[in-house]
Amino acid sequence: MNMTLKTLITAGCASAIALTGATAAFAQAPAAAPARPPAAPITQGAPIAGLCVFSDQEVLATSAVGRAVVARLQQIGQQANAELQTEQTTLQNDAKTLEGQRGTLDQSALERRAADLQVRDNALQRKAQQRQRELQLTEQQAVGRVMNELEPIVRDAYQKKGCALLINRQALVLPANPTMDITGQVTTALNAKITTLTFDRARLDQPAPAAAAARPAAAPAAPRR
Repeated sequence: MNMTLKTLITAGCASAIALTGATAAFAQAPAAAPARPPAAPITQGAPIAGLCVFSDQEVLATSAVGRAVVARLQQIGQQANAELQTEQTTLQNDAKTLEGQRGTLDQSALERRAADLQVRDNALQRKAQQRQRELQLTEQQAVGRVMNELEPIVRDAYQKKGCALLINRQALVLPANPTMDITGQVTTALNAKITTLTFDRARLDQPAPAAAAARPAAAPAAPRR
Protein backbone atom coordinates (compact mmCIF):
# COMPACT_ATOMS: atom_id res chain seq x y z
CA MET A 1 0.00 0.00 0.00
CA ASN A 2 2.79 2.40 0.91
CA MET A 3 4.57 1.57 -2.34
CA THR A 4 1.38 2.17 -4.34
CA LEU A 5 0.88 5.66 -2.95
CA LYS A 6 4.52 6.59 -3.38
CA THR A 7 4.45 5.34 -6.96
CA LEU A 8 1.42 7.49 -7.73
CA ILE A 9 2.97 10.52 -6.04
CA THR A 10 6.29 10.31 -7.86
CA ALA A 11 5.02 9.18 -11.26
CA GLY A 12 5.58 11.48 -14.20
CA CYS A 13 3.15 12.13 -17.01
CA ALA A 14 1.49 8.89 -18.03
CA SER A 15 2.77 9.07 -21.57
CA ALA A 16 4.42 11.59 -23.85
CA ILE A 17 2.71 11.93 -27.20
CA ALA A 18 5.29 12.24 -29.95
CA LEU A 19 5.54 12.19 -33.70
CA THR A 20 6.13 8.71 -35.05
CA GLY A 21 6.43 6.93 -38.36
CA ALA A 22 6.86 8.74 -41.65
CA THR A 23 6.30 12.28 -40.41
CA ALA A 24 8.93 12.02 -37.69
CA ALA A 25 11.41 10.70 -40.23
CA PHE A 26 11.10 13.62 -42.61
CA ALA A 27 10.26 16.29 -40.02
CA GLN A 28 13.42 16.02 -37.96
CA ALA A 29 16.63 17.58 -39.17
CA PRO A 30 19.56 15.14 -39.16
CA ALA A 31 21.78 15.30 -36.09
CA ALA A 32 24.95 17.28 -36.52
CA ALA A 33 27.81 14.96 -37.44
CA PRO A 34 31.17 15.25 -35.66
CA ALA A 35 33.56 17.68 -37.30
CA ARG A 36 35.61 16.00 -39.98
CA PRO A 37 37.76 17.12 -42.90
CA PRO A 38 35.71 18.18 -45.92
CA ALA A 39 35.10 15.33 -48.31
CA ALA A 40 36.77 15.48 -51.66
CA PRO A 41 34.39 16.65 -54.39
CA ILE A 42 32.78 13.91 -56.43
CA THR A 43 33.33 13.93 -60.14
CA GLN A 44 29.96 13.00 -61.56
CA GLY A 45 29.71 10.79 -64.57
CA ALA A 46 27.44 11.59 -67.45
CA PRO A 47 23.72 11.31 -66.67
CA ILE A 48 22.19 7.97 -67.58
CA ALA A 49 19.47 8.38 -70.15
CA GLY A 50 16.07 7.41 -68.83
CA LEU A 51 17.24 6.99 -65.21
CA CYS A 52 15.80 9.49 -62.69
CA VAL A 53 16.06 9.87 -58.91
CA PHE A 54 13.60 11.37 -56.47
CA SER A 55 13.29 11.91 -52.69
CA ASP A 56 9.79 11.89 -51.27
CA GLN A 57 11.22 12.63 -47.82
CA GLU A 58 12.82 15.84 -49.08
CA VAL A 59 9.58 16.92 -50.73
CA LEU A 60 7.61 16.31 -47.54
CA ALA A 61 10.23 18.04 -45.40
CA THR A 62 10.64 21.14 -47.56
CA SER A 63 7.25 21.68 -49.17
CA ALA A 64 4.78 24.12 -47.67
CA VAL A 65 2.14 21.47 -47.11
CA GLY A 66 4.65 19.07 -45.55
CA ARG A 67 5.76 21.70 -43.04
CA ALA A 68 2.12 22.55 -42.32
CA VAL A 69 1.33 18.91 -41.58
CA VAL A 70 4.26 18.60 -39.18
CA ALA A 71 3.32 21.82 -37.37
CA ARG A 72 -0.30 20.68 -36.98
CA LEU A 73 0.72 17.24 -35.73
CA GLN A 74 3.01 18.84 -33.16
CA GLN A 75 0.16 21.09 -32.02
CA ILE A 76 -2.19 18.12 -31.65
CA GLY A 77 0.47 16.24 -29.70
CA GLN A 78 0.99 19.18 -27.35
CA GLN A 79 -2.76 19.41 -26.73
CA ALA A 80 -2.93 15.71 -25.90
CA ASN A 81 0.06 15.99 -23.58
CA ALA A 82 -1.51 18.96 -21.78
CA GLU A 83 -4.70 16.96 -21.24
CA LEU A 84 -2.78 14.00 -19.81
CA GLN A 85 -0.54 16.18 -17.68
CA THR A 86 -3.52 17.94 -16.09
CA GLU A 87 -5.10 14.63 -15.11
CA GLN A 88 -1.74 13.27 -13.89
CA THR A 89 -1.18 16.34 -11.70
CA THR A 90 -4.64 15.98 -10.15
CA LEU A 91 -3.99 12.30 -9.47
CA GLN A 92 -0.63 13.03 -7.85
CA ASN A 93 -2.12 15.76 -5.65
CA ASP A 94 -4.88 13.41 -4.49
CA ALA A 95 -2.27 10.75 -3.72
CA LYS A 96 -0.24 13.26 -1.67
CA THR A 97 -3.37 14.26 0.24
CA LEU A 98 -4.13 10.63 1.04
CA GLU A 99 -0.54 10.05 2.13
CA GLY A 100 -0.88 12.97 4.54
CA GLN A 101 -4.03 11.41 6.02
CA ARG A 102 -2.39 8.05 6.64
CA GLY A 103 -2.25 8.62 10.40
CA THR A 104 -5.92 9.65 10.71
CA LEU A 105 -7.62 7.03 8.53
CA ASP A 106 -8.34 3.47 9.51
CA GLN A 107 -6.72 0.78 7.40
CA SER A 108 -9.84 -0.21 5.46
CA ALA A 109 -10.59 3.41 4.44
CA LEU A 110 -6.95 3.93 3.46
CA GLU A 111 -6.92 0.80 1.32
CA ARG A 112 -10.23 1.67 -0.33
CA ARG A 113 -9.14 5.18 -1.29
CA ALA A 114 -5.73 3.95 -2.47
CA ALA A 115 -7.47 1.36 -4.64
CA ASP A 116 -9.61 4.12 -6.14
CA LEU A 117 -6.47 6.07 -6.98
CA GLN A 118 -4.99 3.00 -8.64
CA VAL A 119 -8.12 2.59 -10.77
CA ARG A 120 -7.80 6.22 -11.89
CA ASP A 121 -4.13 5.73 -12.68
CA ASN A 122 -4.88 2.64 -14.77
CA ALA A 123 -7.56 4.58 -16.67
CA LEU A 124 -5.08 7.38 -17.33
CA GLN A 125 -2.53 4.91 -18.68
CA ARG A 126 -5.14 3.54 -21.06
CA LYS A 127 -6.09 7.04 -22.19
CA ALA A 128 -2.42 7.87 -22.87
CA GLN A 129 -2.05 4.73 -24.98
CA GLN A 130 -5.20 5.62 -26.90
CA ARG A 131 -4.00 9.17 -27.52
CA GLN A 132 -0.75 7.76 -28.92
CA ARG A 133 -2.66 5.50 -31.28
CA GLU A 134 -4.90 8.39 -32.30
CA LEU A 135 -1.92 10.58 -33.16
CA GLN A 136 -0.36 7.77 -35.18
CA LEU A 137 -3.63 7.36 -37.09
CA THR A 138 -3.91 11.13 -37.58
CA GLU A 139 -0.37 11.20 -38.95
CA GLN A 140 -1.02 8.32 -41.33
CA GLN A 141 -4.16 9.97 -42.66
CA ALA A 142 -2.51 13.38 -43.14
CA VAL A 143 0.57 11.98 -44.84
CA GLY A 144 -1.68 9.82 -47.00
CA ARG A 145 -3.55 12.91 -48.17
CA VAL A 146 -0.28 14.62 -49.10
CA MET A 147 0.91 11.53 -50.96
CA ASN A 148 -2.35 11.44 -52.90
CA GLU A 149 -1.68 15.03 -54.02
CA LEU A 150 1.94 14.17 -54.78
CA GLU A 151 1.43 11.05 -56.88
CA PRO A 152 0.12 12.69 -60.09
CA ILE A 153 2.81 15.38 -59.82
CA VAL A 154 5.57 12.77 -59.66
CA ARG A 155 3.97 10.94 -62.57
CA ASP A 156 3.87 14.15 -64.63
CA ALA A 157 7.51 15.03 -63.81
CA TYR A 158 8.55 11.48 -64.69
CA GLN A 159 6.95 11.73 -68.11
CA LYS A 160 8.22 15.24 -68.84
CA LYS A 161 11.76 14.19 -67.97
CA GLY A 162 11.47 11.12 -70.19
CA CYS A 163 12.31 8.78 -67.33
CA ALA A 164 12.37 5.03 -67.88
CA LEU A 165 13.19 4.19 -64.25
CA LEU A 166 12.75 6.17 -61.00
CA ILE A 167 14.97 5.39 -58.01
CA ASN A 168 14.43 6.56 -54.44
CA ARG A 169 17.36 8.79 -53.59
CA GLN A 170 17.44 7.48 -50.00
CA ALA A 171 18.54 4.10 -51.38
CA LEU A 172 21.68 5.52 -53.00
CA VAL A 173 25.10 5.29 -51.34
CA LEU A 174 26.41 8.37 -53.18
CA PRO A 175 24.46 11.22 -54.78
CA ALA A 176 23.41 10.77 -58.37
CA ASN A 177 24.14 13.29 -61.08
CA PRO A 178 21.84 16.21 -60.15
CA THR A 179 20.54 16.50 -63.69
CA MET A 180 18.78 13.16 -63.10
CA ASP A 181 17.00 14.40 -59.96
CA ILE A 182 13.36 15.50 -60.30
CA THR A 183 12.84 16.31 -56.59
CA GLY A 184 13.11 20.08 -57.01
CA GLN A 185 10.55 20.37 -59.77
CA VAL A 186 8.16 18.07 -57.90
CA THR A 187 8.42 20.26 -54.79
CA THR A 188 7.78 23.40 -56.83
CA ALA A 189 4.72 21.85 -58.45
CA LEU A 190 3.37 20.63 -55.10
CA ASN A 191 3.74 24.12 -53.60
CA ALA A 192 1.77 25.52 -56.52
CA LYS A 193 -0.98 22.94 -56.01
CA ILE A 194 -1.43 22.90 -52.21
CA THR A 195 0.18 24.66 -49.25
CA THR A 196 -1.69 23.42 -46.19
CA LEU A 197 -4.08 20.80 -44.82
CA THR A 198 -6.80 21.19 -42.22
CA PHE A 199 -7.33 18.23 -39.91
CA ASP A 200 -8.03 17.34 -36.28
CA ARG A 201 -6.99 14.41 -34.13
CA ALA A 202 -8.52 11.11 -35.15
CA ARG A 203 -10.84 9.76 -32.43
CA LEU A 204 -10.88 6.09 -31.55
CA ASP A 205 -13.50 6.48 -28.82
CA GLN A 206 -16.30 7.51 -31.18
CA PRO A 207 -18.52 4.70 -32.44
CA ALA A 208 -18.49 4.07 -36.16
CA PRO A 209 -21.68 5.04 -37.97
CA ALA A 210 -24.16 2.23 -37.81
CA ALA A 211 -24.61 0.51 -41.12
CA ALA A 212 -28.07 0.74 -42.54
CA ALA A 213 -29.96 -2.48 -42.02
CA ALA A 214 -30.34 -4.45 -45.21
CA ARG A 215 -33.92 -4.58 -46.35
CA PRO A 216 -35.36 -6.98 -48.87
CA ALA A 217 -36.62 -5.39 -52.04
CA ALA A 218 -40.34 -4.81 -52.02
CA ALA A 219 -42.26 -7.35 -54.05
CA PRO A 220 -44.00 -5.90 -57.12
CA ALA A 221 -47.64 -5.21 -56.66
CA ALA A 222 -49.94 -7.87 -58.04
CA PRO A 223 -51.74 -6.75 -61.19
CA ARG A 224 -55.35 -5.83 -60.67
CA ARG A 225 -58.03 -7.95 -62.28
